[in-house]
Amino acid sequence: MRYNMGRLVIWVLAIFWISITPISLANKDDGHDLFSFNKDYNCDYKEALSKAILFFEGQRAGKLPPTQRVTWRGDSALADGMPENVSLSGGYYDAGDNVKFVWPMSFSVTLLSWAAVEYQKEICSADQMLHLRRAIRWGTNFIIHAQASPTTLYAQVGDANGDHRCWERPEDMDTPRTLYKISPESPGSEVAAEAAAALAAASIVFKEYDCKYSARLLRRSKLLFQFADKYRGSFQGSCPFYCSYSGYQDELLWAAAWLYKASGEKEYLNYVSSNEGWSHTVSEFSWDNKFAGAQALLANEYFKGNGNLEKFKNDADSFVCALMPGSSSVQVKTTLGGLLYTRDSSNMQYVTSASMILLVYSRFLDAANVGDVNCGSVTFSPSQIKAFAKSQVDYILGNNPMKMSYMVGYGTKYPNQVHHRGASIPSIYTHPSKVGCNDGLNSWFYSGNPNPNTHTGAIVGGPNSGDQFTDSRSDFSHLEPTTYINAAFVGSVAALQAYPSKDNDHLQFIYATM
Repeated sequence: MRYNMGRLVIWVLAIFWISITPISLANKDDGHDLFSFNKDYNCDYKEALSKAILFFEGQRAGKLPPTQRVTWRGDSALADGMPENVSLSGGYYDAGDNVKFVWPMSFSVTLLSWAAVEYQKEICSADQMLHLRRAIRWGTNFIIHAQASPTTLYAQVGDANGDHRCWERPEDMDTPRTLYKISPESPGSEVAAEAAAALAAASIVFKEYDCKYSARLLRRSKLLFQFADKYRGSFQGSCPFYCSYSGYQDELLWAAAWLYKASGEKEYLNYVSSNEGWSHTVSEFSWDNKFAGAQALLANEYFKGNGNLEKFKNDADSFVCALMPGSSSVQVKTTLGGLLYTRDSSNMQYVTSASMILLVYSRFLDAANVGDVNCGSVTFSPSQIKAFAKSQVDYILGNNPMKMSYMVGYGTKYPNQVHHRGASIPSIYTHPSKVGCNDGLNSWFYSGNPNPNTHTGAIVGGPNSGDQFTDSRSDFSHLEPTTYINAAFVGSVAALQAYPSKDNDHLQFIYATM
């Protein structure tokens, strides 16, 4: 065996250095750390997975089931949809407010379903599959009810402006429950296509547990996709809270990819092939921009022999290159503490979603045995990509400069003033009298005390670009949890169930940057 002696010496010195101190490698170009961590930090990924899933029970709307584990919550929004004779009382509140937005709700369901499909063995080994299926079904049942006809989909329940002027528990809310819907005359391809993706992905989850329900989900998904594609138009009904910036082409590709995976029908593969020109290089994966998810799914089909999907594989590689520190085409910088930092408002949503894609894609690369991802002058192996994604999960769970967990209820130090109406006001079971809009603001929103209810599993928006964090309820950009932050984290931490919390795979990442 031949060795590069110079490189071998560097490796030996690096290993010696790692053995005596935590690592903080600086990028020569911008002075930022390539990878920062405490090598002795331990994460309990099983606990983190269970709590990430539990979070969704605290976000439920409607009549709560006997199996409800978040006991400070009660029934809420039972009359949603009644003015138009539709049943819209279930589903999820998207974040710390009491509004139901079908677009991000559907995205959350798609991600949860992807985790269940991709990491079935890992999630079952952690005894969380039953809870995850219940979380998915709570969302899919609502989407089914929201699809009032083949060409009508309710896209939002609740007046977001009115809701945001109040600070009320969901159980008390008396703000307008205005209904917003899409139709051929008022299209919203992003919402319909994302709902289609959610139902298609979920149909795979339930195929072996409830085949009739699975078939129903797939039928509904096909109708939603037809609706989204036939009546193309961008959805702006949830602005300024959820505005479409990337357009609807990403959702159409994303939905078609899931429909192909769920049905095996070639028409969906032909659809993405004929519209490959829509796909382009991106550096984020989010409720608005689904290109990276579609590219990863379709790259896996390319690895399986569908050679006409090469563009999606190339674009998936470019997504990796846009994120990996040390890449010659990196677009997203990391903080000095090692956290991917896309933008200041709710940055953790981009961290968890990027980590999920990196971990899934590294799994696809391993399975296909196709080698490294080439990022110009640097290449990254699947193990290096996985190690970097793991560092993001570990940062969230406490391996960071603040030495705190950004998941509520995990570890000994975590946010206590989460920007969340239900968590910040005493439960109706301990404080049964109504808390009105202004009462909630004056007595609880502006309080400097910790929330009376621990919203276990909630991942907040995270620190600023300097790795600093102030636990203040009014700072919604950094203290508000969302369903899609947690949904992506479920996929990320599920991937690490069989991964040792202390390992040396980070060395592989370091070698590539030398």
